[in-house]
Amino acid sequence: MLRRPYDAYLYNDTIMFGRHTEKQKLLNFMLQHSSSSPGGTPAILPIIGAPAVGKRTLVAHVCKDERVSSHFSSILHLNGDSFRRIADHDRSFLPGKILVVIELVADVDEKDWAEFCSTLASMDSGSKVIIISRLRSTERFGTVRPIFLNTLSYEEFSYLFKTLAFGSANPAHHPQLARIADELAEEFRMECSLVGTNIFADVMRRNLNVHFWFGMLSRLRRFAERNVSMFGEHPRLLVERRHQIDVTDFVLHPAASPLRIVPSCTSCSSRTEVTAERASLPRVRLGDLMMDPGVRPQGDFNVVSWESRLPPYTSFVHFVPNGNGAPGLAKQSIPLSGRKRPAVAL
Repeated sequence: MLRRPYDAYLYNDTIMFGRHTEKQKLLNFMLQHSSSSPGGTPAILPIIGAPAVGKRTLVAHVCKDERVSSHFSSILHLNGDSFRRIADHDRSFLPGKILVVIELVADVDEKDWAEFCSTLASMDSGSKVIIISRLRSTERFGTVRPIFLNTLSYEEFSYLFKTLAFGSANPAHHPQLARIADELAEEFRMECSLVGTNIFADVMRRNLNVHFWFGMLSRLRRFAERNVSMFGEHPRLLVERRHQIDVTDFVLHPAASPLRIVPSCTSCSSRTEVTAERASLPRVRLGDLMMDPGVRPQGDFNVVSWESRLPPYTSFVHFVPNGNGAPGLAKQSIPLSGRKRPAVAL
């Protein structure tokens, strides 16, 4: 099982690909009977890593473990508003050991954090706090050593991509495809893109053809070059800033019209961050659009780049405006909260 972790996950959903060491560290933190810090605050563990590297997935996967769900009486997930309002409410409605999970999407004011910790001090002994963040500065809030979640190794990425892309086929029976898969795995690893890995693997699994796979590799490279030329940055950095990106090269049709998307906030993509009008727009999967440009709806629509098969089952949904070559589209992204103060969201 440890030699083939993703295969194990395919048949047993208690196994998560890779992250075995990180998962065990997180389990140990949750289940150990440690006392609170000198100020009475529960033990706090920061989990820090790059965007879309799997921080929330790791926490959700461990929280699903029966040992964790039976150890805590409640698991509390905080958003930006509840983080600051929590001190205003009576905590007696959550008796017993509590697990608090917070995602910090921006740095937090020291005063706000001190007020939050004073509220945590009223929790029962054995309660725990987990911070999820891409910010190295959140390490200072921890009472134990943080878990740094790095991108998977090349060997792990290559194995994962081949497992997803070949499906039931044996890569050894397709040596040319296997070599292309290795090159794609290196591209995705350099971009820290598990989302891209799943998108491409889903499309390529439908057509085990050397010409098709090589074309996909070429399109991925042209996609990066086009966005650097147009916007001056690699698309990975554009996505982090929620700037529009051009994905026209992914549409497998030479006459396809330009296609640009406004990325959603990856850390908030599984919850409502836009208006009801935006949410009611037609949806199309990026993989389907890549295979058949004819499925593109008329006017504004949402494109689903990927839907995770692991908890917390995140959907990465992005906005595609009609006439999307217009400037300033990146400003149309709407944050979780209209407040200008640093906030948290989960």
